[in-house]
Amino acid sequence: MQRRQFVCLAAGSVAVGAFAAHLASGGREDAGASSSNSVATLPTPAGDNLIAVNRTARAFGSKISITVLHADPPTARDAVDAAFGELALIEQLMSVYRDDSQLSCLNRDGYLNDPHPYLVRVLQFARQTSRQTNGAFDITVQPLWRLFDTARAAGRLPSEGEIAAARGSVDWQCVEATERRVRLVSDRRPEITLNGIAQGFAADRVMAALAERGIENALVNTGELSVRGHGRRGDAWSVGIQHPRQPDGFLSLARLTGRCLATSGDYATTFSADRRHHHIFDPRTGQSPTELASVSVLAPTAMAADALSTAA
Repeated sequence: MQRRQFVCLAAGSVAVGAFAAHLASGGREDAGASSSNSVATLPTPAGDNLIAVNRTARAFGSKISITVLHADPPTARDAVDAAFGELALIEQLMSVYRDDSQLSCLNRDGYLNDPHPYLVRVLQFARQTSRQTNGAFDITVQPLWRLFDTARAAGRLPSEGEIAAARGSVDWQCVEATERRVRLVSDRRPEITLNGIAQGFAADRVMAALAERGIENALVNTGELSVRGHGRRGDAWSVGIQHPRQPDGFLSLARLTGRCLATSGDYATTFSADRRHHHIFDPRTGQSPTELASVSVLAPTAMAADALSTAA
């Protein structure tokens, strides 16, 4: 793809916005357990009063927020409680930073008996996406992440030989997931990271939990965005796409109705001052792609948008 200021690609129900790399950097945020709530009464265009309930917390190493509009505050708060319960479960299952997560057990032992259905669903979708993208999306890039993270702590970049050795463990086809067992079928000690898909799945599950409890209007931000119904003014939810070179700025605004939005960029975690080495890896080379600074994808589900924005 040639460098341009903005490129918009559409394929069926998926739209991709790619922003050129020549357009500030960030670091990985540590997971925490803080949360806060706020409630405000907002009139709808029809003249009815809706209650906006917003809660924020930290999960998956970033800030998570859920906003719902409902006429009954207790109903809204109960729904948000249930949604955060789903979020906590998914993080416990899929975090690479928790030694007791099912994902960590799988990486450590090479297999996992009686996996949770959520984990199986994500692994199977990841395999499907890897096949559809010819391997551009690959959840087994964790050895590359570990290599670059270790080298950064030592104040250097990995050598070509180290990168080649780590890349030898990367192979999405080695992951076999069934309802009864998950296996990593390889003698090269592959490791999985779900950082490019789990937040999208979490947004989908959070929205499902809200819908099951009668919430018709909601905005979920797990790092990937999912919306339901209308926003505070009775029209589409309006969300900002972060500018990759201005941490407090927006590159564009998107109005979401019935689709989900995910953005991946080179600014979230970097391993070199020039941002040529960052947290997104091309599994075929072991290096970070440098042509684009960020990619945004609209898709029917947040999990699909998350995975495709990583692959793009």
